[in-house]
Amino acid sequence: MAEPVLARVQPPVPGRVPARLPPHGAFQRIGLFGGTFNPPHDGHRLVSTTALKRLGLDAVWWLVTPGNPLKENAGLPPLAVRMAAAQAVAAHPRIIVTGVEAEIGTRYTYDTVRYLTLRCPTVRFVWLMGADNLVGFHRWQRWQDIASLIPIAVIDRPQSTLKGAHSRASAWLAPHRIDEGDSSILPDLKAPAFTFLHGPRSDLSSTALRAAGRTL
Repeated sequence: MAEPVLARVQPPVPGRVPARLPPHGAFQRIGLFGGTFNPPHDGHRLVSTTALKRLGLDAVWWLVTPGNPLKENAGLPPLAVRMAAAQAVAAHPRIIVTGVEAEIGTRYTYDTVRYLTLRCPTVRFVWLMGADNLVGFHRWQRWQDIASLIPIAVIDRPQSTLKGAHSRASAWLAPHRIDEGDSSILPDLKAPAFTFLHGPRSDLSSTALRAAGRTL
């Protein structure tokens, strides 16, 4: 994959209109949960509410991406359609749906996280992902750099517990893992830092819903 133009993801300069970010404040704990949300479902919401409770987060931002670099995006519904559907599913005052990646022109998670951590240096961000995504995390561009920028919380998903635990990324993250009983301190830790959260799981997945004809 071509390296993105990093100049596009620098913090705003004087005279340039900055990207609109959801409300945030100094030292707030904010989870970042990215995806195409095609379609969004209650499994996304469960991951988010689990993280809100277990990590002591102030908010979770759903980063609805313009497109996934690792997936075929032909037929992907427009961003505005997916954002509206995500807002309807989220239905929670502390789950905030945003299309900020389209505004700042990022395609890759590393660039998005780098932008947000530079733009909001006093916010304590945590990257959230389901265990199914941990299985393929090593395929993400600059995945080790992502883990070095931001603490990561992995939330258990059906059929992914063992695969996630034995993944290449999990092995790399192992020295930086904290017990899930201590997960409330994760947002305060310097990256790399990682925890795996067990709890209620949803069998829903966007892939399965699309296969069943549930499209936006």
